[in-house]
Amino acid sequence: MQSISSFNLVDLLLDAVCVVQVDSTIVFVSPAFERIFGYAPDEVIGKRMLDLVHPDDLAATQHQAQIVTQGELQLQFENRYVRKDGSIAHIRWTARWLPDMQVRLAVAHDITERKATESMQAVIYAISEAAHTTHNLQALFLHIHQIVGGLLPATNFAVALYDPHDDRLSFPYHVNEHLPAPEPMALAEDARYAEVIRGGATLLLTPDALVAKATHWRPASHAAQAATAAAPGAQGPLYWLGVPLQTQRGPLGALVLQSYTEQGRYTDKDKELLQFVSTQVAAAIERKQMYERLEHMAQYDQLTHLPNRQLFLDRLKTALARARREQTLLSLLFIDLDRFKEVNDTLGHAMGDLLLQRVAQRLLECVRASDTVARLGGDEFVVLLEGGQAREHATTAANKILAAFGQDFDLEGQRLYIQPSIGVAIYPEHGGEEHHLLGHADEAMYLSKRNGGNQVRVALVSQHS
Repeated sequence: MQSISSFNLVDLLLDAVCVVQVDSTIVFVSPAFERIFGYAPDEVIGKRMLDLVHPDDLAATQHQAQIVTQGELQLQFENRYVRKDGSIAHIRWTARWLPDMQVRLAVAHDITERKATESMQAVIYAISEAAHTTHNLQALFLHIHQIVGGLLPATNFAVALYDPHDDRLSFPYHVNEHLPAPEPMALAEDARYAEVIRGGATLLLTPDALVAKATHWRPASHAAQAATAAAPGAQGPLYWLGVPLQTQRGPLGALVLQSYTEQGRYTDKDKELLQFVSTQVAAAIERKQMYERLEHMAQYDQLTHLPNRQLFLDRLKTALARARREQTLLSLLFIDLDRFKEVNDTLGHAMGDLLLQRVAQRLLECVRASDTVARLGGDEFVVLLEGGQAREHATTAANKILAAFGQDFDLEGQRLYIQPSIGVAIYPEHGGEEHHLLGHADEAMYLSKRNGGNQVRVALVSQHS
């Protein structure tokens, strides 16, 4: 049996042994160097080790090399290197200075896989944390973009959401250096998205695949054509990487990365990485969507989708504070439908509900986007007008609503006229607190109704206001 002493033990080590001069010129590396860094020993002898260091780690590496040269033993310094194939190697070093030979002796231990595992654990935690801490879906999408960008080139990043009821795609988050966000489209209008979402598999398109399938995957609409063309030379992306967002209830949509340069190319390893991340992303988006639905249900009237009483009172409180600070007027219009009960009694509650929906839409058409229209309950609505400088602003808006109700309502082919009674209260004339203003507007509305309805009444000034 051959003696152990006859083997060159350094050649058998899985870690790479390196000997470099003061300026980091390589004088010796063991065979394991090729496994870790991608370069055969004869390719790097005479080259500087520092030239292989990742640019972001160069300064720290130079500092550590200087410390070792001064005689300090290095046991656990970590940095990154660019391998021969362009990929990144994470290395943990032990090193010491050999004064007699004037060289540094170092052993490189490859911790790339460990770093990848730690990175993925951090990503999972970060995505889960984002689902709990971001305020809305847009903030969540931005956070996910940043997280994915820490793993892969993600200059061009999109979240496409799929609505199975309409079989349509929307693009609530779309960052692209050449193109605006596509308009919502039928899923069939872009075969790439259709393959990812319907097929449920990650799709990586490289330049060769994109050219080969360009004819087969020609988009069916102008919007989809724009989505596949890029500004420079009207060429599309060189690389297209899409991953489905799967949930237990079915496909939620897709994450898509695009690259217009070889420097941002995607590989099968990137494909696997994005596929792993997508599971966490889908869970985070589904959680945030559920939260926003519950929040909407708590704050909005389910029939008309207008703000409900609680949300209206919150907005009124905020608006009053702003009016005090800016010394502007604020107006409330309290609106009640005349003889609405007769509609329910004669046409049924379904028609009554449809009428309330039509009324809500007409009220929204009568006011500015900055104003608030809310449903307090039953056939009672309220309009909050901010930023007024003249008392007449409230009565003008009220009379505009009154005139709008002069047009009949179309209830699935049945024409119906309904008239409103409107009461007006103005800050600061009719009070400085929410309940004062709302009470005065309510009283003015009842005064209108007692006098025959279909009219506007402004609240009387009370000494108790």
